[in-house]
Amino acid sequence: MARALMIQGAGSDVGKSLIVAGLARAFTRRGLRVLPFKPQNMSNNAAVTVDDGEIGRAQALQALAAGVEPHTDMNPVLLKPETDVGAQVVVHGKRIATARAREYAAMKPSLMGAVLESFERLKARSDLVLVEGAGSPAEVNLRKADIANMGFARKADVPVVLVGDIDRGGVIAQLVGIKTVIDPDDAAMIQGFVINKFRGDPTLFDDGYRLIEQKTSWRGLGVLPWFARAGELPAEDALGLSDARKPGQCKIACLALSRIANFDDLDPLKLEANVDLVMVRPGEAIPGDVRLVIIPGSKSTRGDLAFLRAQGWDIDLLAHHRRGGYVLGLCGGYQMLGHSVADPEGIEGPAGHTPGLGLLDTETVMSPQKTLTRVAAVHAATDQPIEAYEIHIGRTDGPDRARPFAKLNGEPEGAISRDGRVQGSYLHGLFTSDDFRKAFLAKLDIPAGGEPYHARVESALEALADHIEKHLDVEGLLALAR
Repeated sequence: MARALMIQGAGSDVGKSLIVAGLARAFTRRGLRVLPFKPQNMSNNAAVTVDDGEIGRAQALQALAAGVEPHTDMNPVLLKPETDVGAQVVVHGKRIATARAREYAAMKPSLMGAVLESFERLKARSDLVLVEGAGSPAEVNLRKADIANMGFARKADVPVVLVGDIDRGGVIAQLVGIKTVIDPDDAAMIQGFVINKFRGDPTLFDDGYRLIEQKTSWRGLGVLPWFARAGELPAEDALGLSDARKPGQCKIACLALSRIANFDDLDPLKLEANVDLVMVRPGEAIPGDVRLVIIPGSKSTRGDLAFLRAQGWDIDLLAHHRRGGYVLGLCGGYQMLGHSVADPEGIEGPAGHTPGLGLLDTETVMSPQKTLTRVAAVHAATDQPIEAYEIHIGRTDGPDRARPFAKLNGEPEGAISRDGRVQGSYLHGLFTSDDFRKAFLAKLDIPAGGEPYHARVESALEALADHIEKHLDVEGLLALAR
């Protein structure tokens, strides 16, 4: 059976996911069979697995770093927020319920079995399981039913290394405070700590580093400087979405919907040298000089249609189209472009019917069946191959489907307006296909090229592993695993 080590964070977005990915690559380069694992994740940025389920995007990246296919066992419980207080609950890759926060709290104890089943299966086929926590063990109010941090670590007897983010300030208080507030038996599971996202001269933190060791009795395993190439790797948290601004280049705008999902669709565009990717935030207008507006996926299509209108983006989109601009809707964004979105069974929220934007002659009806699959398609306009995945509910039909965006197993996929300037598709991850991306951008008179996308991600993962090897006690981390 494999050994295991758990990386927990002093808070959210402290860099746990990237550290696990970098360690996965570093240990894989040593010849170990490494598998990533996250007991519970909360994200609307999901990946489709080899066993036709869905997991958080971070675990898919970690699987890539380890040189293995993503599998639902790597993230047995996934929460996909649909409202501020409710989320879709996905277990072993399949939706089992939609629950409000208090309802989910009552469900959690029953999910520990599913978590441990997946963990044991991963251990049986690896040398090392790298476990990522969620949020922070300092959330002691959630400890009783915890399956994501110390609840799992104690049940599975997995040693813990705690990551603190010095970039946001207060890292000494973060780490020492956690030792103070958590249960002593939980604190005993923590074997060491890592300081992440340091900028400047790390020797200036020597006194602080020693103070943390003294106050906690935990072993310091290194100070990791800011990793400049992090933006080249797929992100999981929408909070990390940022403009890849390149003033003077061709502008593409993406609407930052309130329930934006699968936004890694944007990553290959962000890395294009001639693309100035603009994230249009709530309260901002769509710039008048963009060539393409992307309406991305959403976990709540009707809810985000209302959100879009509240920002005035429906008016901006019509003006953009009148000026000769292009619009691309992906998944939920595709559904919004039609005349209506109907949810008669209340799959994504209260049952009802919402008028769409009317830029495509289509209509969408939601249904309980969820499409989860990897696909190989062909772009109808350019005959370029597209490697992608589908992850959606609902069926879209109408006259504009006679002009498909792509061909999927010989069948039409997506829709294009009569004037050719409004397009919609259910295909996610389409821009990772280099020849398609180049041909698509060429039709917008945007030059494309450079390093192939997957090669650039691989290069960034290698650089991340090198970065971690240089600054952390990697052998010490491996020795802690049991």
